[in-house]
Amino acid sequence: MNILEMDLGPLVPHHSIEIIVGIILLLLLTWLIAKAVVPRFEKLYEERTETIQGGIERAEKAQAEAKAALEKYQAQLANARDEAAQIREDAKSQGAQIVEEMRAKAQAEANRITERANAQIQAEREQAVRELRSEIGGLATTLAGRIVGESLRDDQRVQATVDRFLSSLAEEPSASDSRTVNRA
Repeated sequence: MNILEMDLGPLVPHHSIEIIVGIILLLLLTWLIAKAVVPRFEKLYEERTETIQGGIERAEKAQAEAKAALEKYQAQLANARDEAAQIREDAKSQGAQIVEEMRAKAQAEANRITERANAQIQAEREQAVRELRSEIGGLATTLAGRIVGESLRDDQRVQATVDRFLSSLAEEPSASDSRTVNRA
């Protein structure tokens, strides 16, 4: 079957010139679209491609900057943590040093107080021994006079008796000193 023999209704060209004019108009329309419309579409497509590509590049650049900022922040944070750890260690060592210094000062002060107290006790003891010896000398003379039954008013006799008694006392305090010190 031939296309011309088909019943196409109003689409059937009555003159063959209509087909030629239709083909020429189709070619003219194709040429006009190719010269005017397609370049505009190409230009618009290129602009959109550049815009999208620029947006992608800007996004990649922003992402790289954000990543660099994050790395910088993390490095600063790590440095801050290291510095804080160093400060804590320094504070601990300084605290230990201060405690040790205070302990040494307290020990020195305790030793000084102990030495002063011992010196004071020794001085008071010596003073008490001197006072007791003088009193014991008088009491010994009186007691000896009563025991002997004679008056010991003679200074030489009294002095000799007191000296003997005191020398016997001088030998005994070394034993009594150790007992006194052990009690303290």
